[in-house]
Parts: sequence; structure tokens; C-alpha cells
Amino acid sequence: MGIRDLGLVTQNIAIIGCGPGGLASALFLARQGHDVTLFERFSEPKPLGSGLLIQPSGQQILQSLGLLHDIKQRASPVHQLHGISVHNNRRALDMKYEHARNPVSALGIHRASLFQVLMDAVEKMGIRIVVNSELVGVKETESIIQPVFAGDVTGEPFDLLIDASGARTPLATGRIRKLSYGAFWGTVDMPAHHTVMPNALDQRYWHASKMAGIMPVGVNPATGNQGAAIFWSEKPENADSVIDAGIDSFRKEFCKLWPEAEPFVAQIGSMDDLTMAVYGHRTGRSQSSKRLYHVGDSWHCTSPQLGQGANMALIDAGALAMAMEVAVDLNDTSKRYRRSRSFHIKLYQTLSVMFTPLYQSNGRFLPLIRDLTIHYFARWPLVRRFITRTVSGVLGLKRIR
Repeated sequence: MGIRDLGLVTQNIAIIGCGPGGLASALFLARQGHDVTLFERFSEPKPLGSGLLIQPSGQQILQSLGLLHDIKQRASPVHQLHGISVHNNRRALDMKYEHARNPVSALGIHRASLFQVLMDAVEKMGIRIVVNSELVGVKETESIIQPVFAGDVTGEPFDLLIDASGARTPLATGRIRKLSYGAFWGTVDMPAHHTVMPNALDQRYWHASKMAGIMPVGVNPATGNQGAAIFWSEKPENADSVIDAGIDSFRKEFCKLWPEAEPFVAQIGSMDDLTMAVYGHRTGRSQSSKRLYHVGDSWHCTSPQLGQGANMALIDAGALAMAMEVAVDLNDTSKRYRRSRSFHIKLYQTLSVMFTPLYQSNGRFLPLIRDLTIHYFARWPLVRRFITRTVSGVLGLKRIR
């Protein structure tokens, strides 16, 4: 017996947030026949940030939505992750997707491009979007749930509410731990001539206290040219001083660590062209109440070191839709959703806690262990297979669609 046999196909569902998880959830559930409304806190839905990697795990979800072809038109294939510790010239990051059992390269893409493909699909389906709606809480009874927005405005009643509003959601469960490092991000055009490794997420490290990175992102939405994301690891408390020092100082520091990056950072006109991102780690609950579900960072957030944030949100969206498709009631939906995602999420949250200090910390011992391990052992078949499965996002992942 499926959801259509139980009369649940016409559930009235509110989805908070127009990020990848919220938009994907809206598409999945609207296609199942549910009445979906998206709420966005800004006056116009828009993406935040620069580039990201869509791992093979996330690509599976986009394929099931029929959007992977459009994504590939705007993205750039990323065949490997590579990094060098400049103080000892050892490999600190070394992974090729070709070593996977079923090789599928990641896709480097600008967040605006991913957003636009998802949003175009949402608009094509005629899904209602309500803007200027900043969620501050909910009101719930046995039979309905109502979002409460800024200004103490109570929204219309819904059968279910899906919170996809991100790490700073007011509905979060679990304690958040602010991470000691964030990053400055920006997007530039891919230079016509450069010596940075092509089709790779490439990084340079000074122990673990400094990290510079460059990654192709396919089309640069600002120019229409092929683009690249650049990022620079930094402590949040130092952000103001870095900004005050100006763009010339930033370029000098970046190129001091990585001289070959000069054609990229030379394109940054001012510090206004960069965005400082601050990260936190929290693992909450998949469901706060009978009618409230969490997707993506509102459930679990962490350092983007493994590049899994958007991918995990997409997987959550697919898993929740699948649970609703086969469940016999709301309690069954909750159990199926939790069971399908909990192990994978806890595994990657644990791995992030373990690996983040190896790449972003003030210590010297952990980066030394990282360099020795990656440089001498990462190419052993068993080790490289584990690393490849981990980065691809498929380690411990149950089949979703």
C-alpha cells in the first residue's frame, strides 16, 4: 500500500527556504501531487556564496529530478582534489574520482547556477513562492502547523512544515559549536593562461593555519565566461582586520603562499568582491514534532571541508520525498526518513570533526600527521578507495531514489 492509497497525496506542505534542499524538496513533493508553498525571507529568492562541488551523491538526486543535464551545461568537471603543504612540499590532499568503483567526477558549479536550474524547474511547475517571510517560530496543534514570521505574523495552516532555512534556523535542535576558521570566497574568470592544475580543486597549505584554494565552477554568472572560485581560510575574529588591510594586502598574502595563483587573485578589484563565510557544527534531530521536518543545515551543519553541505541537503530532500511516497502515515514517514539518513549523517559529521583540524587549525602536529599519511599512504589501493568513497559522498549512503 502506498501513499496514494492512503489519501496523503494532497497534503498541504510549507517549505521554508529556497536553498538547494528547499527547492529540491518542493520539486519532489509537488511531483507527488502535494500542494506545496515555498517561503523565502528575502524580497527575492537568491543564492549566497560562490562555488561548490556537486558530488556523485548529489548528482544522483539531480538526475532523479531530471535536472542533471542542465546542471552539467553550467558546471565544470572536477576530476581530482589536490593539495600541497608548501613548507615541506608534500601532498596534503590527493584524491582522484577515477579510483571509485563506478567513476563519476564531481561538478564544480557556482551556487547561482545551481539555484537557477532548480528555481527554473520550480517556476515551471507553478509552485507558489511567498517572499519577505522570515521564519521566527511555529504554532502547532494535533491537526495543523502554522509558520510564524517576523512581526509576529502567523501564516496560514499547513499539514506539514519542512524547515530548509539553513544553519541559523530558529527551529534548530542540538547545540551549535562555532568553528575556529571560516573563509573568504570570491568568483573570477578562468585566466586564459595559468599553471594551476586544470579540472581540479587545488589547494595550498601552510601547516593548517593558512589555506588557499582554487576550483573551476563552470559558467561565471557575472560574466558568462568560464569561472573559478577562490577561497582563503581565515579566523572570523581576523576578518575585519583583513578587510581593513585592503585588497593589495590580501593579494600579496595569497600569492605569498601560492605564487601561481596570481592570474586569479589579480582579478579581485576590492575586498567587496569577497564574502566571509563563518561555519558551525551541529547535529540535531530530523523532526522537531509530528508535523515539522528538517532538511539540510537546519538538521545538520558542519565545516564545508568535505564539500558535502549542498549534497547532503539534496539527499535529505530525496529521502524525505521517498519516505512520504511509501509511508502508511505520518509516524511511518518520520521513521523511514530518520532511518534512511541518520547513519550517513552521523558518519559524515564524525568524519568532519576528525578531519577539519587537519586542514584548519593552529597546531603543527596534526598537519604533520596529515602530510605524512597522505603523501606516503593515500595512493595505497584500500586507502585511496576509502578516501574516494568518502569525498564522493557515497560512503554509508543508502539508496534514495
